[in-house]
Amino acid sequence: MPATTIREGSLEAPTRHPLDWKNAEFWDEAALHKEMERVFDICHGCRRCVSLCGAFPTLFDLVDDGPTGEVDGVPKASYTAVVDQCYLCDMCYMSKCPYVPPHEWNVDFPHLMLRAKAVERKKHGAKLRDTVLSSTDKTGLFAGIPVVTQAVNAVNRTAPMRKVLESALGVDAKAWLPEFATRKFRSAAGAPAASEVKDGERTPGKVALFATCFINYNEPGIGHDLVAILDHNAIPWVLVDKEACCGMPKLEQGDLDGVEALKNVNIPQLVRLARQGYAILTGVPSCTLMFKQELPLMFPEDAEVQIVRDAMWDPFEYLVARHKDRLLKTDFATALGKVAYHVPCHTRVQAIGHKTEELFKLIPDCEVETTERCSGHAGTFGVKKEFHAMAMKIGRPVFRKMAEFEPDYISSDCPLGGHHIAQGIEQNQHKSPTLAHPITLVRRAYGI
Repeated sequence: MPATTIREGSLEAPTRHPLDWKNAEFWDEAALHKEMERVFDICHGCRRCVSLCGAFPTLFDLVDDGPTGEVDGVPKASYTAVVDQCYLCDMCYMSKCPYVPPHEWNVDFPHLMLRAKAVERKKHGAKLRDTVLSSTDKTGLFAGIPVVTQAVNAVNRTAPMRKVLESALGVDAKAWLPEFATRKFRSAAGAPAASEVKDGERTPGKVALFATCFINYNEPGIGHDLVAILDHNAIPWVLVDKEACCGMPKLEQGDLDGVEALKNVNIPQLVRLARQGYAILTGVPSCTLMFKQELPLMFPEDAEVQIVRDAMWDPFEYLVARHKDRLLKTDFATALGKVAYHVPCHTRVQAIGHKTEELFKLIPDCEVETTERCSGHAGTFGVKKEFHAMAMKIGRPVFRKMAEFEPDYISSDCPLGGHHIAQGIEQNQHKSPTLAHPITLVRRAYGI
């Protein structure tokens, strides 16, 4: 291929094609292997993504150790080793690969891996562990019942019981696991009535909160902090009347039917709010991304999914837009000091810029050091026994850089990634700076 063609393709913005999962060919294993061999051959000739995750080194080792030194020498059965290392962060697609569409080679490595996960799941069924980890609404039933919550949390903090969990489900005994809240966010939020959008505002003047499983069941404080910020800025808000998991954990496992079932619960609720002029916010980047990108790509003909996509905002994207409209209060009363801030992959994929960093820079006496690299946690990937060590290895440069800043706080928009980083720093330093979500830090800066 002439160099000019490669260069022109790499300079154009990536174009993401819909995921053609309703097509019978999508599920044809022979067709899948043919496409994997084609894409793997391109990746083998480039090797630009070797440092991103475990998928590419695994692929290149298979090629280099094979009898031909090329992809044709790799047994198709070994492709699974590559697929298992991909946790769909999308960074190869968004920041590294010069052959993504509109380039004629049409490489979409993450969605090819997603297709492989889906075909594998349909052929062999789901593992019990993957079913449990991706069924967040079912495991969330433990939350909100104080006696049950305390018992479950105590068990999860006990080393012998973690070993039992590792043996039974393959959840690494050393991996950080979230605790369940004694009171769910949705039960305690007390949403007020919303007002109409004010004339002349470029950002919607009212907000609907999609709580997310993690904030509702595990860390409701993040949701309460966001509500406090909205109240302080006189932004009317409501809770989505009914919600299910966004579907990202199911997507990671290749459970596309499970994603569709959750979509059918959420979209009717969200589209009604979108049509009423609400900006829809979620406090977890993976959930925002699910509605902004993955569902629209899975259901490109569903007009309601596209309406919800256009109404969905990252919280800091929304707050910075309000600031540009001169509608955000900047009466920050408390200094934050040094904040080591991590941009999660699922925030970067949204291509909204460094909105959290922009807002931090509005706070007096706040020195921000931003790290834009994968933490390695990657949803359920980082807690699995066979991948936890790899997750810690991927995150090591992040742990090191954030610790070297000697911050007062470490912070990540992804709450799971934040805990993973804190664990990594603690393992290397025997202590960790205070971990706080960016939304929590902004509330702290307001002094409210």
